[in-house]
Amino acid sequence: MNPNLQLPITNYKLGLIGYPLGHSLSPKIHTAALQASGLEGNYSLFPIPPEDKQALQDLLAQVRAGEIHGLNVTIPHKQNVIEFMDELMPTAQAIGAVNTIYMRGDKLIGDNTDAPGFLADLKRFIGDWRLEIGDSALVFGAGGSARAVVYALLNDGWNVTLAARRIEQAQQLAASFTKYQLQTTDNSSFFIPHSSLIINTTPLGMTPNTETSPLPEGTELAKHTFVYDLVYNPRETKLVKTARAQGLNAFTGLGMLIEQAALAFEKWTGHTPPREILFDAVGATRPD
Repeated sequence: MNPNLQLPITNYKLGLIGYPLGHSLSPKIHTAALQASGLEGNYSLFPIPPEDKQALQDLLAQVRAGEIHGLNVTIPHKQNVIEFMDELMPTAQAIGAVNTIYMRGDKLIGDNTDAPGFLADLKRFIGDWRLEIGDSALVFGAGGSARAVVYALLNDGWNVTLAARRIEQAQQLAASFTKYQLQTTDNSSFFIPHSSLIINTTPLGMTPNTETSPLPEGTELAKHTFVYDLVYNPRETKLVKTARAQGLNAFTGLGMLIEQAALAFEKWTGHTPPREILFDAVGATRPD
């Protein structure tokens, strides 16, 4: 039984809001989650152009009416949907972005599983190494994904520098986290060799522009650096290739995608899907 709804659900109607959505892996992930949990239902894509507020409202009305039981939200609507929510959960409010929507009682709730999903995946990779590599993180980008990553890192005690081509956007994001010390820069060159962790939250390197990277050409990374690229299509981005060629640990964001999806699924259904099955659904093996 779904803990967020008053009546048991026998056939879950779930989906994803975003634009465009042609290459989304979410249907495969959530279909596998439904099957693994022994639940009936389906997961649909709802491509809504960024300027179409009426379409957003109409879709959210279906959630209010119980016709849809849960929605994920991706680019470009993570902030667009906020004005239509009755309540934001603390994480979504702190980040200023929503990636998960559901009803709780008679309220439409905006939540965010990106931050805990990212942190869970990062900790699986880094483990106890953090004690040796230090706590200095450099984050490329200042969009919605960067907000979730920065929030997660700051709350986990990292010293974060935010690097963005549009310094105003980075400063605006930093202003959202006034109780933390968050540096911003439009020139990452100084911070790259001094960072224990480098994270890309920009679309650079994403298919079809696979030859792009947030790192300047010829950059030599410090031998202790961990690299995490939120881009997961292709499975090995140029940034990850560059880091691995230098003998470094580098990972894409597929694990974060799986983790945030599983956490959202738990909020919708009360069921915890096995992560290994979700990785298998997208043709990948869960990294140890």
